[in-house]
Amino acid sequence: MTVTRIHHVQITIPRQAEAEARAFYCDLLGLKEVEKPEALKGRGGFWLEAGNQQIHVGVEDGVDRTLTKAHIAYEVDDLEYWRQVVQAQGIKIGDSVPIPGYERFEIRDPFGNRLEFIQPLDFRLQQQIDYYRARASEYDEWFYRIG
Repeated sequence: MTVTRIHHVQITIPRQAEAEARAFYCDLLGLKEVEKPEALKGRGGFWLEAGNQQIHVGVEDGVDRTLTKAHIAYEVDDLEYWRQVVQAQGIKIGDSVPIPGYERFEIRDPFGNRLEFIQPLDFRLQQQIDYYRARASEYDEWFYRIG
């Protein structure tokens, strides 16, 4: 027996923040809201879909979401587009440590949830990036000598 996939993840927002959360997740990010089962509607919140994965947005008060590293990573096909979208909204982009094969950045949603936007790089581009990163100190030293 094996775990076959992730069915859904859940984030939380404060009670009474559903309209603002829908504006952020549905309108700004373009995620599709899916019907929540009738038996669960009384709990508040709503459900979203990103590709074939669900994101359940629950309501919870008394939580400082900025204190956690927990996050959702949204894989995108145009990272620069999303960087411009969030910057145009005045959302601060956080620093991300580079990881091989990907470019990425992080933000916090209006409720403090950490979100990552990540895009795979093609192999040749990754080789070029690795090459120049490995030689960055050599270039710094050269510029220092001639500067």
